[in-house]
Order: sequence, then C-alpha cells, then structure tokens
Amino acid sequence: MGIQGLGVETLSLVGALAMGLIKGVPWLAEVQTPPPRLPEGAPHLRPLLVDEEGRPIASLEAWEKHRARIRQRWLEFLGLERMPSFLPSSFEVLQEERREGVRRQLIRYRVEPDLPTEAYLLLPEEEAGPFPGVVVLHSTSNETIRQGAGLGSAPEKAFGWQLARRGVAAICPRCFLWPSDLEPPETRALPFPQRVEWFRARHPGCRGMAKMLYDARVALEVLLLVPQVDKNRLGAVGHSLGAKEVLYLAAFDERIQAAVFSEGGIGLRFSNWDAPWYLGEEVRSPDFPWEHHELLALVAPRAFLLIGGDSADGSRSWPFIEAVLPVYRLYGGEPRVGLFNHGKGHTVPPEAQQRMMEWMMAYL
Repeated sequence: MGIQGLGVETLSLVGALAMGLIKGVPWLAEVQTPPPRLPEGAPHLRPLLVDEEGRPIASLEAWEKHRARIRQRWLEFLGLERMPSFLPSSFEVLQEERREGVRRQLIRYRVEPDLPTEAYLLLPEEEAGPFPGVVVLHSTSNETIRQGAGLGSAPEKAFGWQLARRGVAAICPRCFLWPSDLEPPETRALPFPQRVEWFRARHPGCRGMAKMLYDARVALEVLLLVPQVDKNRLGAVGHSLGAKEVLYLAAFDERIQAAVFSEGGIGLRFSNWDAPWYLGEEVRSPDFPWEHHELLALVAPRAFLLIGGDSADGSRSWPFIEAVLPVYRLYGGEPRVGLFNHGKGHTVPPEAQQRMMEWMMAYL
C-alpha cells in the first residue's frame, strides 16, 4: 500500500481553507486557548519550523520539504514499508440487522493476503448517499469490534453507532492484539507480547504500531468499497488504544480529513508507548530524538481534536497543540486543531461525546 506525500486531496483542502469555504465548530477558539497553567512535567518540545541545519522555516514550500523528511524517518522507524502491498477487493456480509435507522453488518474480509478478519460496518439506512465514512478504532477491551458498533457494555464508546445515526458510515475493525476465530488455533490464546512476536515473525523489521496502522488503512479501503461512501469525506476516531491508532492513521493517510484522539496519551512518556505492541522500549531512551508533535504536524491542515481528561491527556498535552499551531497557520485559514480537557479521567463523559460528534460532523 503506497504512502504518498501531499496528495490532491490535501492540496484541494489548502485551497478551500484559503478561500474560507470550510466552516467549523463554534468553540474552536476555546480549544486553542492554553490552560491557566501547565502542570509539572509538561514537556518542552522542539520547534517544528526549524530545519536540520537550524534555519527557520517561513514558507509552506519549505515546510513541505521538511515535512517529507519527518514523514520518511518515522516510516523507516515503524518499518511500515516492509508490510505487504495489499488492497482488499471485496467483503462478505455474515449478519445484518436494521435498527433505529442504522443498518449494522458483521463483515469478513482479508486484512492481509492470507489472513481473514471481521469487523462491523454501520450504514445509515435511509440515506441514499454519498455520505461520509469513519474508521472507529476500539480501546483495550475484549469486546473489540462490538464496542464501536453499539453492541458492547460501554455505550459512551459506541462511536460508530452514534455516527451512523447521524448519517455517517462507520467501520469498526479489530486490533490485531485480539485474535479472531478465523486464525489458526495455536495463535488464538497468545497474550499480547507473544502475538507481537507472531506478527514480527511474519513481518520482520515491523513494529507493532506499523501493524495497527496497516490494518486501519485496510479497514479504510474496505469502507471505500461501499459505493455510497464519499472518498473525500473520511475520518477516524478512537479512545485510549484506539486514539493511538487514530494519531498514526491521520498522520500517514491523507485521506483522513477529520480525526478525534481521546485520552490516548499524546506524549511518548504519557502512557505505554514503549510496549512491544506499540513502539518498543527505544522510545523511553533519553536519547530518543523525536516526539509526537511531529506526527501531529503531519496531519496539518486537516482537522484534529485532542480530548483529555487529566489522565493520559489533559493540560500537560497543551504543548503539542501549541507546537503545531504555527504549522497549521502556514496553510491559511483557521487552524483546525485543538485540545478539549473534560477533566474527568480516562473516560468519555457526555460533554466529550458531544464535542467528538460536533467535530466530526463539522469537518467531514
């Protein structure tokens, strides 16, 4: 699956921003206002608009060249380009039900050429299309694909169901850390570290996050097999583990026009990014030279909302927004990035759900 630089979609988006054609949420200024004070331990991030020689970057053209270098070194670090080139051409519908204006399908498709998986696909029942499409990435839960589809025990995390009721198509794929019944029996009982080893044996040189990103991109391709889905109005949303996947999907797939990252721990030291199923112990080293504000800058000028609860994210996450605002401003128009801190811990309270839905509906 090819990874491209600034594509046609991004260039057309830049033009739309410059002409003021894209409307947004009425509370954008609020989520771009720094907290009254930063907590102890908030990171000090390297400025983004400085090149390798220490020279300031003052133009969009110069930023795009620097952006390409940032992108390529992260891709090399992940090992994503060692994954097979694969585009699914079809999916099978195993079950279907219709409820409250939503058509919910359990589908099966190949996530790799020799590896089948399942997901839930939710479609607005009465809409003829075209309608937006969103990849919904679940948190750490044995309910996996049922969570986002509205079949789990946490209705506040049923993002796919909530979006489908608003006229948006959603796909809810499974993270590779949880096996499906379609896998060989010997892999189904493996704990997370051993599942990473199994994956790496199949794909040497790839980090766990490379697999998560690859699978999310395949899920997006499956979503685009639905004729009514508008390929120019695509998004991604996730909480906790799912938020981590959202960051990488939005950074490396420019088809994602709007993203919501809820309590994923944006900083490399905010949560367990050093786990083998994410990036590995190397990122904990004092000498590791990069941080996730670089990936957030790759999302610009597309819409990205960071939601925190003063747990994994919150006031200490503000430096990441502050760091990327100058990059967003190079593209013209209002920067469509911000931090909403509900302050209620590692949860998705009603006010966070509302902001999430408003953000997606405004920018898709």
